[in-house]
Amino acid sequence: METQISIIGCGWLGLPLAKTLISHGYKVKGSTTSKDKLDLLAQAGIDGFLIRLDNEGLMGNYTEFLSGSDIVIINIPPGLRKDPSKNHVAELQHFILAIKAHNIPKVLYVSSTSVFKDDTHFPIIDHNTRPNGISNSAKQLIAIENMLRDHKSFNTTIIRFGGLFDAKRHPARYLSGRQHISNPEAPINLIHKSDCIAIISAIVKNNLWNLRLNAVFPQHPSKKEYYSAYCKTHDLELPTFNLSEKSIGKIIDSSELERLLNYNFEHGL
Repeated sequence: METQISIIGCGWLGLPLAKTLISHGYKVKGSTTSKDKLDLLAQAGIDGFLIRLDNEGLMGNYTEFLSGSDIVIINIPPGLRKDPSKNHVAELQHFILAIKAHNIPKVLYVSSTSVFKDDTHFPIIDHNTRPNGISNSAKQLIAIENMLRDHKSFNTTIIRFGGLFDAKRHPARYLSGRQHISNPEAPINLIHKSDCIAIISAIVKNNLWNLRLNAVFPQHPSKKEYYSAYCKTHDLELPTFNLSEKSIGKIIDSSELERLLNYNFEHGL
């Protein structure tokens, strides 16, 4: 019987993920908040739905979006930079209740390594490290992770990605020419979008549930070293860094993911 997957959030990561899963033989339903993107989803073979999460409830035909699915992939950025007062936890709480009501057995939640706090000694964070972030975004992501973990009606795997990038969307292009960038000695924790897609696909294919995994490329040069070299190589204006204050950061260890999935990262920095 064909496995059906519902992906909430078919944007920069979710759309190519959906295409990849379809190419692997899965039937995919995908959500967008933009009516204009429904045709784009249909052209990719995705059964598209206009769904919006709100702290007051769900908007759109979420019943049809969820019905019959074996797996739900939650891939929605918190959006707290644009709206710091936003209650992302409440948004996801409504959606989690809908997942339970539709008897979906498996959930994959795309979280972030920002759930772990930075420190001056650059702690090594592995799959056993307890999330301890103190920012508003970190606290909300941690609360959502805990809600999913505590639900016994479905099995949840949480994948915490570092900073996502690809050739067109790279943090160095944002930092190029900027002045006095903080934390120059902090280790970077980046992952290419293609690796994110391959990792999620491997989790689904191998039926790996009830896991908490970190995923970043296993090299961690300093921000100053890496972004300066990238800008130089790509003929971008060099950034400058604030060297007067002690840097804070962390090193994300993805070795448990590599072991469980027998995974080798495909794209370097």
